[in-house]
Amino acid sequence: MNREELKKYLPQREPMLLVDEAEIDEQGVCHAKYRIREDEFFCRGHFEGNPIVPGVILCEIMAQSCGLLLGDDIIGKTTLYTGINNVRFKHPVRPGDLCEVTATLTNRRGVLVFCSAELRVEDKLCCKGDLSFALVDSVA
Repeated sequence: MNREELKKYLPQREPMLLVDEAEIDEQGVCHAKYRIREDEFFCRGHFEGNPIVPGVILCEIMAQSCGLLLGDDIIGKTTLYTGINNVRFKHPVRPGDLCEVTATLTNRRGVLVFCSAELRVEDKLCCKGDLSFALVDSVA
């Protein structure tokens, strides 16, 4: 899926749409990519002269990738975090880096969705964790 196709599924829009492309493989694993642009709002001032992507943004990139695992079930819904667990930051991510996310659905109970994800840059693990969210109706 390209960026425009992703908008069918993800409720986020620019500047918070943080997936450029994605595919779900035969095992149901999402492989998503996002290139950190030089002018990202979240890198301005974090840190001046030494821009680093904030950890919360890395979690959001992973979370959006996890949302794609739900396919058509996510259309017309909003994903609200219910938990961010066991998150570890291993290596900084900077403007220009290509983030590659691998996300797996680990459990689903009603509106609650549980996933695990890893974010890598050039095959170097930068962030990993377990994410959970509630899938609720969007308000128009």
